[in-house]
Amino acid sequence: MAEAAITLLVERGMRGLTHRAVDEAAGLPLGSTSNLARTRAALLALTLARLTALEEGYFTAIPQSSGGADASVGGVSASIGDLSSDRGAAASGREAGASGGGVGGPGELADLMAGLLHRQLTDGRRTTLARYELALEATRRPELREVYDQAGRRFREVAIAVLAAAGSRDPDRHGKQLVAFGEGVLFDAIAGAGAVPTLEELRSGMRELLRGMLS
Repeated sequence: MAEAAITLLVERGMRGLTHRAVDEAAGLPLGSTSNLARTRAALLALTLARLTALEEGYFTAIPQSSGGADASVGGVSASIGDLSSDRGAAASGREAGASGGGVGGPGELADLMAGLLHRQLTDGRRTTLARYELALEATRRPELREVYDQAGRRFREVAIAVLAAAGSRDPDRHGKQLVAFGEGVLFDAIAGAGAVPTLEELRSGMRELLRGMLS
């Protein structure tokens, strides 16, 4: 149902997302979606939960350690699954970065972040566009705003912890700026007036940003 809802958002926009349309798009008996998500707010929350899960899947591009609990970013270890609640991981990473404990430089980290952005603009373009539809709707629905903001905080915590591990002296501010930079690039390419940047262009921009943060 959530996959069908995402497709409807991309193809028809928010007005095209109805319980009946989801049933038809998913090939389900009429009333199936209403049984699971009785209100429109519940349907939107269901769709956003699926979008968040898909976007979190982009982090599978980060090589896993042997224990499977950590994601290595050029030697930077940050627990992807627990970052939203465990700020101790960020503090530990910051100490490692300050001591030069095998943390990759801005160029290596920029390559990873550029790759994640590039995937959201190519293979993940569908989910990115659907998320923008929900983001605008969230400005008019407080209940959806709460769910949307909660999902967004998880990604910001990841950025903060990764930059802490890379040696940032102000990881909270830099992490939020990194997310804002990425969101700006995505919006400009998908919904704005800009063109879709190449992977190399994304790498160049990320390197300039991260060098300024980590120098």
